[in-house]
Amino acid sequence: MTNAHAIDIGPFGGRVRVRVGGVTLADTGRAQLLEEGSLPPVFYIPREDVQLDRLTASATTSRCPFKGDAVYFSAVGGPADVAWSYETPLPAAGAIAGHLAFYPDKAEIETVPFG
Repeated sequence: MTNAHAIDIGPFGGRVRVRVGGVTLADTGRAQLLEEGSLPPVFYIPREDVQLDRLTASATTSRCPFKGDAVYFSAVGGPADVAWSYETPLPAAGAIAGHLAFYPDKAEIETVPFG
């Protein structure tokens, strides 16, 4: 039996910048792009490239049967639950450990291709 729910994760071939209220929260050339079924693609940014001092941990959590348990972060002075992270993802999503993703309806996500 094959798994009908596919998750594909790989390096994004460009730069990703995330802003909230004009403030840059993340800027990286090392994002992972996660594609999952018919869902929109999601950029996962390494923690080292996120301004963690501009985020606060939220009480919100969720569980994805394919990726694991997620924790959420709110922007300081900005929208609640603007970002999330799978601290200990399931093996199929192991490449996003140590990364944060941002909601495109709460943050401005800009991509610039390399080259």
